[in-house]
Amino acid sequence: MVVTELQQRMQESFKDNVDEEYLMDCMRCGFCLPACPTYLVTNKDEIHSPRGRIALMKGMRDGDVVWDGSVEESFDMCLGCRACEPACPAGVQYGVLLEETRVAIEQVKTKSVVEKAVRKSTFDGVFADQKKMAGAVKLVQFYQKSGLQTVTRKIGFLNLFPPFMKEMEAVLPAIESKKKRATPSEPKTTTVAFFTGCLMDTLFQETNRKTIELLESLGVDVMIPKEQQCCGALHGHSGELEKGLRNARTNVDAFDSDSFDFIVNNAGGCGAFLSEYEKHLQSDTAYAEKSTRFSRKMIDISSLLVKLGLNERLKEIQVESKAIVTYQDSCHLRNVNKVFLEPRTLLQDAPGFEYKELIDAGSCCGSAGIYNILQPEMAKKILDLKMKGVKELQPAKVVTSNPGCLMQMQVGIQREGLEKEMQAVHIVDFLYDAIYKNQN
Repeated sequence: MVVTELQQRMQESFKDNVDEEYLMDCMRCGFCLPACPTYLVTNKDEIHSPRGRIALMKGMRDGDVVWDGSVEESFDMCLGCRACEPACPAGVQYGVLLEETRVAIEQVKTKSVVEKAVRKSTFDGVFADQKKMAGAVKLVQFYQKSGLQTVTRKIGFLNLFPPFMKEMEAVLPAIESKKKRATPSEPKTTTVAFFTGCLMDTLFQETNRKTIELLESLGVDVMIPKEQQCCGALHGHSGELEKGLRNARTNVDAFDSDSFDFIVNNAGGCGAFLSEYEKHLQSDTAYAEKSTRFSRKMIDISSLLVKLGLNERLKEIQVESKAIVTYQDSCHLRNVNKVFLEPRTLLQDAPGFEYKELIDAGSCCGSAGIYNILQPEMAKKILDLKMKGVKELQPAKVVTSNPGCLMQMQVGIQREGLEKEMQAVHIVDFLYDAIYKNQN
């Protein structure tokens, strides 16, 4: 094997960044294979499995594998859904290994001027400053409200772009101006701090408003720390972990208080990364203790609603009609935070609906952060598999717990021409409507 300068630098980067002990945890048993969407979609190509990728990581670290396009493609093709982790009897920390691998590659890989500019504007700009994110979303709002969106669609301008971009544009939520919070009158029994999120507090701000209203109706005093920023998950998944940890430190400081019982979030992908601040910041003496407090107070919205007794409130509402509702798991909520039953119990108790389990509900829908933008062809194949189960079940509502999953399922419904028959909704929007529409 001819050792080029790139090969040597890449090997050194893998040695510096990828933990050998975590690599050695893998027993090569193969229990992860049937849980991996890319392994299944690529006709069981081992290079696109967790076991295969770990072998490539070790090979790169030891200098036994040549860095080339096929190796890079294998790592790029990984969804990072972490479905392999619950399936692994040895408890391999695949999520850590993947993050470390992407850091190792990012430090060495040559990037074009365009890619450098995009990364800087994204990770040092929009996803590093909530105000910049809000400004970007205001441009989307102007696009929607000014008539530009109507004209753009009418003249077919979007046909000049890849199909997935046209599909994503079609399912963008309508951006409304923020509504002033009403002063709740219910007595308070619990205090929570709300992690509003960057996308959730801009593109999906109506869902955030309904989250607050639901919590307040259950006797919760909701605090919103103003200094919070993007969770950092997109940074971490894209080889920019240190920049993600910059956001993590800001958030830990913003929420470091004894005045609330929980830190609640309503986006599965964010929640997983937030809950792992403790792990990521343990070597930082200034943040080790604070990050532990932060992560241990973190709870997702469905788990909190169950704790607060929303199930009983739902059961009290009597509605005769029964439409089918189903649930598409957020990969990280299920695989990292181990939240599986709570959202299902809420849907089972929702008035006017009959809950039915979606085929392979725990498998990824193909969104995976920005995976559907970076890997549109593979994302389409994975979504097509998901939609086979949806079409067989024919639900009126497909409920999700993550904004990316929500938009991806909306794309799938639109692609299949099922918009008049079913709708993808966030679990908060679904529960809010189930309560307030049936009470009025």
